[in-house]
Amino acid sequence: MATSSKTSRIIGWSLTIFITLFLAFDIVMKFVNSEEVKTAVLELGFPVSMAPKLGVLLLAITALYLIPRTAYIGAVLLTGYLGGAVATHLRLDNPLFSHTLFPIYVGIVAWAGLLLRLRIPQRILAL
Repeated sequence: MATSSKTSRIIGWSLTIFITLFLAFDIVMKFVNSEEVKTAVLELGFPVSMAPKLGVLLLAITALYLIPRTAYIGAVLLTGYLGGAVATHLRLDNPLFSHTLFPIYVGIVAWAGLLLRLRIPQRILAL
């Protein structure tokens, strides 16, 4: 039992680090203000001035997700943030698997990392 618990924590933290690095890249890009970012934000239907605000919001959510005491709140807020991304892509009728569902893939990996790293009781996982 101790080995599987240790293994699950290692896998959980690995998934968490992977998602955090991905989100960190997204946060930095929102602050860079390059032409690619401006174009992407405008294509999504948002004003360019919204990119840094979204970066600050995502930074706060990611910080909450990383701290074990607030990880569940961070995961719930991240799920809401990603849900907004799904809604935006649906509204624009973007490709389903590559654009619209991508935030859902990110959310699944984030929740898997959270559940594995915080050692969820076996009775909950058995449901």
